[in-house]
Amino acid sequence: QVQLGESGGGLVQAGGSLRLSCAASGRTFSSYAMGWFRQAPGKEREFVATISRNGGVTYYADSVKGRFAISRDNAKNTVYLQMNSLKPEDTAVYYCAAAGAIAAITARAGAMDYWGKGTLVTVSS
Repeated sequence: QVQLGESGGGLVQAGGSLRLSCAASGRTFSSYAMGWFRQAPGKEREFVATISRNGGVTYYADSVKGRFAISRDNAKNTVYLQMNSLKPEDTAVYYCAAAGAIAAITARAGAMDYWGKGTLVTVSS
């Protein structure tokens, strides 16, 4: 069982930056690939970024590539999402998720075993 808790969301102007954190409970954090997803009002949840168990492999949605960076610190049981050059269309609730039964990384929400409750990011124009 893994419990996930996101933090770091808030209101930021377009062009600004935010760093989201997701803290995980338990001693097996390094056994899970981690991902960030987001859901904007009236839209379906979409993939943002994912990182492998040791942090060596990352993958991003085209919409955030070059602006966002995912990283993890297994000693601190935490995964991060650094978001730069934010745009109003990045406004959403951001969720972190953990996947145990996959080879390396996945962009599929259905492959995730555990989810956090989300943190709201609002980007004003």
